[in-house]
Amino acid sequence: MNLFTELALTPEGWAKNVRVTVDQLGRISSVESGVEANPDDQYLPNRILLPALSNLHSHSFQRAMSGLTEKRLEKRDSFWSWRELMYSFLERLTPEQMEAIAALVFMEMLECGYASVGEFHYVHHQCGGQHYENIAETSCRVINAAQKTGIGLTHLPVFYIQGGLNGKALADGQLRFGNELDGFLVLLEHAESALRNAPEDYLLGMAPHSLRAVSPESLNEIVEARTSGPVHIHIAEQLKEVDDVLENYGARPVEWLLQNANVDSRWCLIHATHMNPQETRNVAKSGAVVGLCPITEANLGDGVFDGTELLLSGGKYGIGSDSNVFIALTEELRLLEYSQRLVRKERNVMTSKSGSVGQALYNNALVGGAQALGRKSGSISPGNWADLVSLDTESLSLWGCTDDEFLDRWIFTADDSLVREVWSAGRQMVAYGQHIHHQEIEQRYRTVIQEIRQDK
Repeated sequence: MNLFTELALTPEGWAKNVRVTVDQLGRISSVESGVEANPDDQYLPNRILLPALSNLHSHSFQRAMSGLTEKRLEKRDSFWSWRELMYSFLERLTPEQMEAIAALVFMEMLECGYASVGEFHYVHHQCGGQHYENIAETSCRVINAAQKTGIGLTHLPVFYIQGGLNGKALADGQLRFGNELDGFLVLLEHAESALRNAPEDYLLGMAPHSLRAVSPESLNEIVEARTSGPVHIHIAEQLKEVDDVLENYGARPVEWLLQNANVDSRWCLIHATHMNPQETRNVAKSGAVVGLCPITEANLGDGVFDGTELLLSGGKYGIGSDSNVFIALTEELRLLEYSQRLVRKERNVMTSKSGSVGQALYNNALVGGAQALGRKSGSISPGNWADLVSLDTESLSLWGCTDDEFLDRWIFTADDSLVREVWSAGRQMVAYGQHIHHQEIEQRYRTVIQEIRQDK
């Protein structure tokens, strides 16, 4: 497959009259600029071509909760009261329904410009905690949904052994998450087996859920049991979590993790909202990626991450959609920058040098997202997966742009409706702004929502 566009963002910057050749496996084999279109090229008129972002953190099933938790139930609502509603909601979900919800989520991600996703998957079992006949039944459903939509997948089964610090027993909705160490290793083996029948760009990682959900001993055991593949963990999302870990472990969450685990470039620290400057500098030194989910973090009232300190320390970040309350690539990046402006009372914060803030946001998210998912992507370069997205240059928002203005205009003055085509590992899944299986996936989701409401 040959794609030809008049303008593309390459590692060397903006290039004109670009041909991208993609091999049969979905990898970029060559990139030529300053050339003329050939008759066998797939010509992309009125488009700019970008490397597509990875969405590094998703709980797909929570998409079906969107809008259901925006009612005040207590004198002071919080993440913790939201969590109880989430536990109640998930008790009614079947594997078939989770697959349909995941398919909608992955389709919506593709339509807004993401080419791959890290699915942080923790609903493993039946209500009450009984295993399905296949312990990885729901993981297989996630993999099926990814294949249906064509999105690139890094599957991250979650290890969850306790209901709170110091071995608190699992209860209620948490029972669907729990595994002892041996059982979790079996689950990983089954998920790995399912991935052998999936596209070559699909990967397996793992996710010790949080310091609340895994003991210090089990954290080390599970990480040492698999020495390759991404490792993701929720950490320092809430101030109460910081206080509880400090009280029980004698150190703040990120401080404790860096002292007690071999945190390196395999790791992605999700949220890490409440770090002090020294922790931020140490995370940067470790090589780990910080996974930021600005829409969800705002929705849950988590707080604002210190982006300036991370940039000054040379750290890496990527973005994710987490609870999927609203899946919008441009909004995640815009909110990341605007939250920094509100806290610091400055403008154009999330860049370490002069120039386009939109391009800095996008480039940083490309690098961090690809690393976090263990995915060879993030630039239009030979050897990388052909994760590509095109934008409509005829749109009013981009009309009259010069090269360095395109990403500023898209991120700060427009939205994801400018996305026209998306390829994931060479698979074209979005054409003229819509997923090629949109109607079928949407209709199945509508049916599932009706089933859930009738089951209340």
